[in-house]
Amino acid sequence: MFHHTHAPGAAPARRRRAAAGLGAVAVSVGLALAGCSLTGGDGAGESSEDGGGGLLRVVTHDSFSLSEDLIAQFESDSGYTLEFSAPGDGGALVNQLILTSDAPLGDVAFGVDNSFASRAIDAGVFEPYTPGNLPASAEQYLADDAGSLTPIDVGDVCLNVDHTWFAEHGIAEPATLEDLLAPEYEGLTVVSNPATSSPGLAFLLATVGAFGEDGWVDYWSQLAANGLKVVQGWSDAYSVDFSGSSGQGAYPIVLSYSTSPAFEVAEGADAAPTGALLDTCFRQVEYAGVLAGAENPEGARAFIDFLLSAGVQADIPGQMYVYPVDDSIDLPESWTAFAPLAPEPFEVATEEIDANRDAWIETWTDTVIG
Repeated sequence: MFHHTHAPGAAPARRRRAAAGLGAVAVSVGLALAGCSLTGGDGAGESSEDGGGGLLRVVTHDSFSLSEDLIAQFESDSGYTLEFSAPGDGGALVNQLILTSDAPLGDVAFGVDNSFASRAIDAGVFEPYTPGNLPASAEQYLADDAGSLTPIDVGDVCLNVDHTWFAEHGIAEPATLEDLLAPEYEGLTVVSNPATSSPGLAFLLATVGAFGEDGWVDYWSQLAANGLKVVQGWSDAYSVDFSGSSGQGAYPIVLSYSTSPAFEVAEGADAAPTGALLDTCFRQVEYAGVLAGAENPEGARAFIDFLLSAGVQADIPGQMYVYPVDDSIDLPESWTAFAPLAPEPFEVATEEIDANRDAWIETWTDTVIG
């Protein structure tokens, strides 16, 4: 999605995000768990207030995925029966949690990210909880001083390109945000809507970080005029419209994650057919939290502890295409070559996101959707 073009507004002003530790936000092509129950324990009749057992309702985004043996082990060890529901992408998840805060959809939620976290916290969606097994490398990602949310994984939202498509068409691949505005990339890019998608909002924030308050709107106006396609969520963009993944769509430039290329490498291959444009990224942190008013808050806290366990943290890269928040976890070998974090992701201060997010989304909608 990038390569050479006139920059709208001020020149990109990039600040390096202090990056200690590895983590990443979920981008997985995982299993969408909507209302399915995975049962492993036999304590379904016990009350959670008695120290375990009973139903534990987990609300996630639609890219949540963990190995079934880990889920079964948690159920067996804890006695809880897990019931998962997934109302949509990360943005849709936050919207639903807020709308249902008086009658929570579940006991614990996973998938709220740093671009939407303050909205949920301000709405009183979460009950503070600080896990005893929170890794030191995760502390830099805490959403607030109260412990409303627990960081679970981190990742860079970046544009990805289909190397094969560009080679076959004899067009040089883009490299920067500005490049996407060039005529040769007209009609080649698909992104997700920031009003309904957490990666979409992360990419909007990348452009705010790159071009500033005076330049990002002009950038999107030009990008839209250059044949941009916008879809509701990441799954549609990557798995349906992107030419370099399973959907074999018509768009060789897609909004995804820096880790996505590692999952397109064929077994035994030494090169990835896709690549992330590391000069277009925004770092995303993904959280879990105990829902205020939960029927099973004890189980919710146990599930958050479980998400920070070594087994789950090691499972996250392969299941959800993101980095564990615990930087002591050994990563898959392929990630060194094919799934790097961006050395200098664009960033926007949390207080700026809090103050301007809704207005930015509204302006983006007026500019791009009309």
